[in-house]
Amino acid sequence: MLEVNNLSAFYGSIEALRAIDLWARAGKITTIIGANGAGKTTLLRAISGLIPTRYGVIRYVGQDITNLEPYKIVKMGISHVPEGRQVFATMSVEENLELGAYLRTSRRRSREIRGDLDFVYDVFPVLGERKTQSAGTLSGGEQQMLAIGRALMSKPRLLLLDEPSMGLAPLVIKGIFTCLKRLHEEGLTILLVEQDAQIALSVSDYGYVMRAGKVRLEGEARELLQSEEIKRIYLGEEQPPEGGSDGV
Repeated sequence: MLEVNNLSAFYGSIEALRAIDLWARAGKITTIIGANGAGKTTLLRAISGLIPTRYGVIRYVGQDITNLEPYKIVKMGISHVPEGRQVFATMSVEENLELGAYLRTSRRRSREIRGDLDFVYDVFPVLGERKTQSAGTLSGGEQQMLAIGRALMSKPRLLLLDEPSMGLAPLVIKGIFTCLKRLHEEGLTILLVEQDAQIALSVSDYGYVMRAGKVRLEGEARELLQSEEIKRIYLGEEQPPEGGSDGV
């Protein structure tokens, strides 16, 4: 479904992505793991058109989408849940969700959009209970659910999901990943960026390990879970080196 070939991107003179090759297969969960500063967030931003790339090609269902405007990428069926949720704090839960369908708004689609709202409330019941509440008053876990729900309102075929576990309690993380597995079972293709290698690989079909802007390792998720290098560096036996923000 998604193919990234020889992709490079820069922040000024700093090369943030270095000749990245990656596939996200239709109907699968593909995960990208790595420490802070590995380039994971930058890669998702490049795919969704939020930052320009200098070299390489991004193809989605066979079409070149390299450096395409973000709204056109959304219309083609790719939705991006950003790191840090970024909900509209003063707007209600339902208003946030309706914004996710802004490219689909028309009188003839109003019933379809209503049905999609009901689907989001079914996946995340707490959002239905709080649909008139201001998004800024939700807990961190509820805001993460809202950010995912908002992305679902654009009817994506591919969901880009950036660090959904960030800052959340283990029980909340477990609930969110249970919902992601349900979305996957409904047929949604997911490209997941996550620092928690254990939980990411446990729900994924295939994985990539990034370090310093490059893909260093890839393979079936179950095989990466058994990799001595992954165990040593990412599963708690050895802490990865300190890094800066994953924006680079």
